[in-house]
Amino acid sequence: MTLILFVVFVALAFEYINGFHDTANSIATVVSTKVLTPRQAIGLAAITNLVGAMWGTAVAKTISSGLVDTKIFSLTSEALVCALLGAIVWNLFTWWIGLPSSSSHALIGGLCGAALAAAKNNWHVIIWSQPDPEHWFKGKGLLWKVIVPMITSPFLGFVLGFLIMAILYITLQRLRPKTINNIFGKLQICSAGGMGLMHGTNDAQKTMGIIALALLTGTKAGVFDQLPPWLSFLHTPVPAPGKDLDIALWIKLTCAVVMCAGTAAGGWRIIRTLGHKMVKLQPINGFAAETSSALVIFLATHLGIPVSTTHNISASIMGVGAAKRFGALNLSVIEKMMWAWVFTIPICGAISYGLVRLLEMLNLMQ
Repeated sequence: MTLILFVVFVALAFEYINGFHDTANSIATVVSTKVLTPRQAIGLAAITNLVGAMWGTAVAKTISSGLVDTKIFSLTSEALVCALLGAIVWNLFTWWIGLPSSSSHALIGGLCGAALAAAKNNWHVIIWSQPDPEHWFKGKGLLWKVIVPMITSPFLGFVLGFLIMAILYITLQRLRPKTINNIFGKLQICSAGGMGLMHGTNDAQKTMGIIALALLTGTKAGVFDQLPPWLSFLHTPVPAPGKDLDIALWIKLTCAVVMCAGTAAGGWRIIRTLGHKMVKLQPINGFAAETSSALVIFLATHLGIPVSTTHNISASIMGVGAAKRFGALNLSVIEKMMWAWVFTIPICGAISYGLVRLLEMLNLMQ
C-alpha cells in the first residue's frame, strides 16, 4: 500500500516538474514578443493547461498500456518509481542549463529502461511494433507511438510554421509593420491560449497513465481489498482483454491541478532559449509558430500519440524563422537542442535502468 502511494506521489512530482519545465513551450513566444508580461503569460498557460488536461484520455491509455508490457510493473512497483526518477533527473538537469527537452520522451525512456532492467534484459518486454491492420496510425508500440511521431511531428511543425508564415508575408505585405503588430498582438493571445490548451491535453495525460498503471498494479495484488469505503476510489478495475485501461475522473482532476500549479511556477531558463536565443520574434511570428504547433499537437492527441510539445514548438519557431530568412536562425542553439532531443530517451532509459539495478544490489526490490 505504502509503495503504491509513493509511486503516485513521485508521479505527481514529475507532473509538477513537467508543468514548470514545459511552461516555456506554450508561453515563450508570447513573452518574447512582449504581447503579454511573464506573469500574464504564466496565468494564461496555467488556466489553459488545466482545461486541456481534462480533455480526453487517449494519450494516457497509450502510456499505461501501449509501450511496454505492463505485467513487469505489476510484479515490481519499484521499477515504476525508477522510471519516473530517471525522467525527473533529466528534466531538472535540462531545466537547470536552460535547454528545451522533451518531458514526454524522458518518461518514455524511463519506462523502457526500468522495464528492461526489471525483466532481466528481456527485450520482449518493450513493445516495439503492433500495427493496426485497418489504420497504420493507430498501431501500438515504440515504432508507431514514439519513433515515427518523433520524426514526423517536428517536421510537420516546421513545414506548417514555414507555410503559415510565408502566406502571412504574401497577404500582408502592403500593411505597415505597426498595423501588423497591433493585429497580431491580439491574435497571439488566442494562439498562445490554444498552445497552452494543447499542451495540457497531451502532457498531463502521460502522468494520468502512470498513476492508473500503479493503481491497477495495487488492485491486482489485492492491496486495496481491505480499504475503508472512503478510499474505495483507489481500486482500479482490470480492463477486459484487448481493452485499454480506463482513467478515473479523480486522476484526471489531480493531474490537471498539479500541472497547473507547476505551470504557475514558471520556467524562465527555457523561456529565454526558446523565446530569445533561437530567433528574434515579432507578434506575427509568434502567432504563426503557436498556431502551427497547436495544430500538430491536436492531431497527435486525437490519435493517442504522446508527442513532444518541446519538439513541436521549437520546430515551428525554426520554420517561422526560415520563412523570414534562413540566416535569422541561431544554428548553434538549434544544434544543442537537436542533441538533447537525440539523447533524451537513451539517457533517461540508462538512468532508470541503473536505478533498478542499484535497488537490486541493495536487495530493495520485491
